[in-house]
Amino acid sequence: MNELIRPVREDFRYFHSIGTRWSDNDSYGHVNNVVYHSFFDTAVNAYLIERGLLEIHSSSHIGLVVRNCCNYFSSVAFPDRVTVGVRVQRLGTSSVTYALGLFREDEVQACASGEFVHVYVDRESRRPVPFTPLVREALSAL
Repeated sequence: MNELIRPVREDFRYFHSIGTRWSDNDSYGHVNNVVYHSFFDTAVNAYLIERGLLEIHSSSHIGLVVRNCCNYFSSVAFPDRVTVGVRVQRLGTSSVTYALGLFREDEVQACASGEFVHVYVDRESRRPVPFTPLVREALSAL
């Protein structure tokens, strides 16, 4: 089995902060594992929206999640504030693999890391489409 590398903040260029909610905690007293995937999804889409690359209701091309995973190093619990670091790990013709780090409060080491793969498709046909130059440039910046 490969040893997991625990990311640090300096591994990332873009960060998105999120406050945990009381309802994020599960009966074990920490944020439930499914919420981590929501944090990742929120951070990636926030970057796309901030850069004018995604209009949720009208963009002709949209990114569909085809794969995601999460590795856990330490727990998060309400009322922690978390920050998601985002970088592009691989950029293909119509797909992008994001590497993600979840940081609790001001900690330097990630409490979780993940991968998130988007395939860009035509909104109507759901068939893959190549990145536009604008999207490719914005993703390359990560």
